[in-house]
Amino acid sequence: MPAEADLFGPPPTVPARKGHAPPAPLAERLRPTKLAEVVGQDHLLGAEGAITRMLAHCALASLILWGPPGSGKTTIARLLAEASGMAFVTLSAVFSGVADLKRAFDEARRRRAAGGRTLLFVDEIHRFNRAQQDGFLPVVEDGTVTLIGATTENPSFALNAALLSRCRVLVLHRLDDAALETVLARAEAALGRALPLDAEARACLRAMADGDARALLNLAEQLFALPEATAPLDPQALARLLERRAPLYDRDREEHFNLISALHKAMRGSDPDAALYWLARMIVGGEDPRYIARRVVRFASEDVGLADPSALSAALAAWEAYERLGSPEGELAIAQAVLHCATAPKSNAAYRAWGAALRAARETGSLPPPLHIRNAPTRLMAELGYGAGYEYDHDTAEAFSGQDYWPEGMEAQAFYRPAGRGREEEIAARLAHWRALRQKRGRS
Repeated sequence: MPAEADLFGPPPTVPARKGHAPPAPLAERLRPTKLAEVVGQDHLLGAEGAITRMLAHCALASLILWGPPGSGKTTIARLLAEASGMAFVTLSAVFSGVADLKRAFDEARRRRAAGGRTLLFVDEIHRFNRAQQDGFLPVVEDGTVTLIGATTENPSFALNAALLSRCRVLVLHRLDDAALETVLARAEAALGRALPLDAEARACLRAMADGDARALLNLAEQLFALPEATAPLDPQALARLLERRAPLYDRDREEHFNLISALHKAMRGSDPDAALYWLARMIVGGEDPRYIARRVVRFASEDVGLADPSALSAALAAWEAYERLGSPEGELAIAQAVLHCATAPKSNAAYRAWGAALRAARETGSLPPPLHIRNAPTRLMAELGYGAGYEYDHDTAEAFSGQDYWPEGMEAQAFYRPAGRGREEEIAARLAHWRALRQKRGRS
C-alpha cells in the first residue's frame, strides 16, 4: 500500500491544453439520456408510474417536482421535453427575475405561433415570490408553456394556491441504497475501473451521499482521481480522504418539523431508542437544543401527564441543566429527559381534560360561581349570601365535603378521565371513592 502522504495528497494537476475545455464533472457526464435510466423513482417512471401514463396518453401536464437534492428533478424535466418533442427552456429562480420570465414567455409565444411547444423548467421555483409565481398563471392556463417546477420545499407552504391548482405535484424520493449502488456501478463502467474501496467502505460512501446521486458522484470522482494502483480503502481511510457531508436539515423548513414530529411520536410510542436517534439527528443537524427541550416539556404534560408527574419535573430540570452547561455537556440532560418520557407510562387525560374544559368555558359564557363558594370580604356581600353554607373540607370526615362547585344551571362535567396507567391508576381509584361519598351523602 502506498504511503499515506502519497495516497491522500492532491493528485497532480494537468493544465488544460489551449483550446480544450476541462472535462465536465462526473455527475454531468453520467446524467441519464433517457427516462428508463433514471434510478430510484419507479413510482413515477415505472410501467405504472404517473409520468409513464402521462406520456403514453400524450397528456403531459404542468408539474411540480418536489424532492430532495440529487433525486433527479432536473434530469427528468429535460428528458420529458425530449420525449414530448418540446423545446427545453430552463430558468433558475435564484438568478432570474421578472425580465427573464417575460423574455421566456415571449419566446414561448413565438414558438407556439410557429407550431412549436415549450417546456419551461424552473429550478428552485419556491424562491420566486408570490407576485412572480402569479406571473406563471396565464401562460400555464392558456398552454403557452408546460411548466415543470422543481422544489426541495413543501409546495403546500412554498407555492401559491393558484399556481398549485394548475399543476400536479409529484414527489421524488431520496435515493435508497440499491439506487445509489446502481449509480456507482454505472460510474465504474463508464470510467472502466473499480473504485478503490473495500465492501464496508463502499457502503460508507453510499451513506455519506445521504440519498443524493449528485453528491455520490462528486465523492466518487475524488476517489477516481487516486492512482489506479491504490489499494482498497477501508472506512477509516475513506473518512480521512473525504469530508463527510452535513446531514440534510433545515432548521426553518419542513425537515425541521418532520424530525421534531418523529421525536415526539417515538416518545409517545414508548420507543426510547428511536427517540434517541431522532434527537441525535436534530442535534447533529444543528437544531437549537433549547427548542428540543421546550418540546420535551410539552410532551411531558401532553402525553405523560399524571401517569408519571415526575416527567414534567425531569423535562424542566433537563432544560435548566442545558442552560447551565451548554453544548455538548448539556445535551446529555436532554437525552435523559427524552428517555424518561419515552419509558414513562403514557396518558393524555390531562391534555384532553384541558381541551374539554376550554370548550365548555367558551360555550357557557359568563356563568357565575355559586354563592356558597364565593368569598364575603364585605358586610354587604355576606348579607347577599356570599359564602353562606360553605363547608370547610378539612373539618369534614375524610377531609371531603362533596359540595357542588359548578355554576348554577350547569350540570357537573367529567373532563378528566384518568387513563388507569401509572400514577393515574391511583388517581382513578381516589376519584371513584369520592364519587361514592357524594352519592352516599346525596350530593352526586
